Amino acid sequence: MNGPIVWFPGHMAKARRQLQSSLSEVDAVIEILDARLPLSSRNPDFVSLFGAKPCLTLLNKSALADEKREQSFIHKLEREGRRVLAVDCKAYRNIARVTPALRGLVEEKLARDAAKGLTRPLRVMVVGITNVGKSTFINTYTKTKKAKAEDRPGVTREQRWIASPYGVELLDTPGLLWHKFDDPAVGIKLACTGAIRDEILDLYSLSHELLGMLAQSYPALLEARYGIKIAAGDSIGDVFEAIARRRGFLRAGGEIDEERTAAVLLDEFRAGKLGRFTLETAPTEEVTP
Repeated sequence: MNGPIVWFPGHMAKARRQLQSSLSEVDAVIEILDARLPLSSRNPDFVSLFGAKPCLTLLNKSALADEKREQSFIHKLEREGRRVLAVDCKAYRNIARVTPALRGLVEEKLARDAAKGLTRPLRVMVVGITNVGKSTFINTYTKTKKAKAEDRPGVTREQRWIASPYGVELLDTPGLLWHKFDDPAVGIKLACTGAIRDEILDLYSLSHELLGMLAQSYPALLEARYGIKIAAGDSIGDVFEAIARRRGFLRAGGEIDEERTAAVLLDEFRAGKLGRFTLETAPTEEVTP
């Protein structure tokens, strides 16, 4: 990629102010991370924004993630003192565990309210960066279709309260990135998962970055998906061309269709058609191909 990726639409500054002003209205926060990149998908600004507010961390889209690496991240986050669940809305994984986890976080407050004879729904803010599945989670959890959910970033622009059948009200919030990625690799990983609008990206270069990460850690899955063999001396360009030719993505004269190949690679990765991948490792994890 030529230079760092920067994408911070104007509505995000407004969204940040709204988050701050709404915190006093909520009992707890649900922070949603992408299970395929638990480090890169966490907005570093959230630490200071939420303060001491009880927080449940959900590793979403877990059906698309490497199970072994996912467990490493769960252990890492739990060692940091966080309450963590790996969930998947499409597979309905661990959605039923969210309510008990939330109530456990605010157990003392619930006991105080009960002693005063107070009964009211828990009010919980759902936060995360763009395209981690906040609105899809809310729709799945509340059994409604009230949160606007699409497979592209930046769809939710305004906050909205949505009631659930479990005595919990969820506040849907816009996806919030931060102004600058100190590590350029963070922007690349986010772009690979669709957290940044494709319209501002060089998809050909991005597909090569993705292919490089996958070929390094998961070569067998790439070989199985595309029916190719990756030799020790192959460059990423060689692998890209092999995939294009195997799929028949060719122009007149036998040249590969780079644009189509790049688009298919990214689309199939994002849809989970290549297999289960996690694009980063927990700091203490030993990486084994």
